Amino acid sequence: MLRLAAQTLRHRTGGFLATFVALAAGVAVLMTCALLVESGWRHQGDPHRYGAAFAVVADRDLTVDGPTVLGETERTTVLLPERGSVPGNVAGDLADVPGVDRAVGDRRLVVTTTAAPGLPTTGHGWSSTALAPYRLVSGRPPRSDGEIAVDARLAGPTRLGPGATTEVVTGGVSRTYEVSGVVGTGGTASGRAALFFTDAHAAALDPHPGRYDAVGVLTAPDADRDALLAEVRRIADAAGATAYTGDDRGIAAEPESAAARSLALGAGAAFAGYAAAIVGFVVAGTVGLSVRHRRRDLALLRAVAATPGQVRSMLLAEVGLLGLLAGAVGVPAGLLATRQVRDALVSRGFLPDDFTVQGGVLSAAAVVVTVAVVALLSAWIAALRVTRIRPTEALGEAAVEPATGGRARLVCGLACVAGAFSLTVLTGATDGQTALGAAMGMLYLFVLGVALLAPWINQGAARLLGPVLRTVWGDSGYLAAANLRANARGAVAVLTALVLSVGLGGTVWFLQDNLERQTVAQSREGVLAQYALTSGTGLPASAAAEARRVPGVAAATGVRRTSVVVPDRLEPQTVPAQGIDPLGADRTLDLRVRSGSLDALREGTVAVSTARADAAGWRLGDKARLWLGDGTPVTLRVVALYERGWGFGDVTLHRRTLDGHTVTGLDDRVLIRTAPDFGAEGALAELARRYPDGQVTDTARLTGELAEDVAVSGWLNKMLVTVLVGYAVLAAANTLVMAALARTRELSLLRLVGVTRGQAKRMVHAEQAGLLGVALLIGAAIAAVTLTTIVRAVTGATVPHVPATGWTALLGGTTALALLATVVPVTHILRTAPVEGMGVRE
Repeated sequence: MLRLAAQTLRHRTGGFLATFVALAAGVAVLMTCALLVESGWRHQGDPHRYGAAFAVVADRDLTVDGPTVLGETERTTVLLPERGSVPGNVAGDLADVPGVDRAVGDRRLVVTTTAAPGLPTTGHGWSSTALAPYRLVSGRPPRSDGEIAVDARLAGPTRLGPGATTEVVTGGVSRTYEVSGVVGTGGTASGRAALFFTDAHAAALDPHPGRYDAVGVLTAPDADRDALLAEVRRIADAAGATAYTGDDRGIAAEPESAAARSLALGAGAAFAGYAAAIVGFVVAGTVGLSVRHRRRDLALLRAVAATPGQVRSMLLAEVGLLGLLAGAVGVPAGLLATRQVRDALVSRGFLPDDFTVQGGVLSAAAVVVTVAVVALLSAWIAALRVTRIRPTEALGEAAVEPATGGRARLVCGLACVAGAFSLTVLTGATDGQTALGAAMGMLYLFVLGVALLAPWINQGAARLLGPVLRTVWGDSGYLAAANLRANARGAVAVLTALVLSVGLGGTVWFLQDNLERQTVAQSREGVLAQYALTSGTGLPASAAAEARRVPGVAAATGVRRTSVVVPDRLEPQTVPAQGIDPLGADRTLDLRVRSGSLDALREGTVAVSTARADAAGWRLGDKARLWLGDGTPVTLRVVALYERGWGFGDVTLHRRTLDGHTVTGLDDRVLIRTAPDFGAEGALAELARRYPDGQVTDTARLTGELAEDVAVSGWLNKMLVTVLVGYAVLAAANTLVMAALARTRELSLLRLVGVTRGQAKRMVHAEQAGLLGVALLIGAAIAAVTLTTIVRAVTGATVPHVPATGWTALLGGTTALALLATVVPVTHILRTAPVEGMGVRE
């Protein structure tokens, strides 16, 4: 059977081309997803900053207890949006452990140098040089508050050496320092640049007094490392931190590596789930259609004594060989695509520069096996109809397929549709990721239900459209309606692919548009101030008070952006938040408060968006338990509920609540409202010059920048949906071409009995108009239901925003490609003489 399968592939290349394209494209798409996941799994970051440390104690994530199920408490670990810190006494406790030579506390300060403003740089205390370890290349260590040492990455491009001076901005203040020395690690310079203050000066500049960013443990030569590590972990656990060793020290040094790892794993896994479902639909439909188009050949083999097992073995061998060929093409294509995706993610700031595409063997094996299993299962199911009948009835049975499926198919299809409608209730009752997950489940249940019910849908549509087709296309329309009824089951793959393209594209793409539009609109409408004081290096808390003293300023509000972790029904969520100075905030911000008042915002209180309050079960006056960005648990009283959570974050805190709990401890901007007809621009410009890189801008510009940021954030989702919809549309076109080429004998026979070439063309056009109309209508209906439900749940908007250009592009592009995929092959077929066409194999 394997030899026969190979001969069949060699002599029927055109017939198997469509199946090969579907398999190869599916392998490429899934390979991209799997390789992104594998690369994220292998990514550890660069541990060079703590290269000499045996272990590093740091706080980089938060573990939250969830609901108890069957006696087991579910725990969820989330990355801290702001770097956590450890108490200063941890260094002393670790230093007392037997076998520890030194325990060095490391402070990490966000700094910018005027000599190299574009080079990412961090500040540290001098004692932390032992953790890399750094060695003096020239000069000496800093000995006073006015001196710093710089590493080779900073000294090289700027030519800073001992005796040179430079401006360093930290804590929103610019200071002049003299370079006392240059240090290096003795290896290849990589990662962030570093500069070093005296330990006392670093402690004074640190916005987290009494705490360290991390503590590195240096061991004595004769230390019992196993016993030492156990004791280090015990001390770390007691402090609510983690002991990182080996390659994991890179995560302690740069938590961005953990965030990149999480993003790659999450995006790749989510994308893989959606892609696997689509590839499953497409491959199953394409392989099944390919087998059904060969039912005359298979019936002939049964008639000449081929056993059912032999026929099935031949079909499985054919598909298996195609799967191997598809893997040989799809795996390299997926590897190339992954590298392109990686570059795009890095250029847009989603991943760090040191993130690399790693592995590939495990991904390739998993993807090829997965696609091959789906293809083999599809071929097996499609072959059962032909191989189960008796040889004497084989040719007759192969001539005309049953118009519809069995009872089991009908029941399963109705169950899927019922399940999809039930998920609309769940989607409406939840929000955030829970609602999004329920909506995607609803979408796929709708599509699966349509795939199962497609024979009945096609038959019903043919009956309903029959009078319309006859009226528009005359006799050709009559033939088209008859063909649609007779080939209701054969058009299942086409209908499914088209519905999937429109339903998925119309849901995910326009959902992202709605989220972006809601965010920008709420920000634009909620900012009452005319001006914003900003700085690329951050603003100290005193900037808002300074702005209020400017003549003509009616109100000024400092805004500090951050993120917090809040409980949810299923698992904790990291949500955007802001800390504000509530003095005069009612004149600079309109959060559309629905109950309570921002005037009551103090330390120990919180204002929450209505959507987040509903998700967490909070009401006005309740005690809300949440975690600040550095993992600090707080219990705050809810004093206001507001609607504009998309534009300003789901949680609003008093700015002093965030003191010591953000990386920089600085404000992002100060919103300024001036009195009417009072020219304060000059005085505000003078105020801006007091702060490094300070400037005063119109708040409309802030909205424009927000729109750009939101568009960049939504780029990832749109890229993923473009690939998925593109694959579904390609599969639809592929299936249409395969179905059109399989009609050579049918069209030739029609022409032999008197149907003209023009009538045959019009018949095909009428068929495609009917099939496309049904597919687009069902796909649009599914997209409308899913999109409306998820937009209402997530944003609260009753009617989703759907740009006319977007729908035109989606429906028009799908229609044009589908018609092109049918008209071109049919035109080619009609150029063949009818007598020759009757001799073509089916």
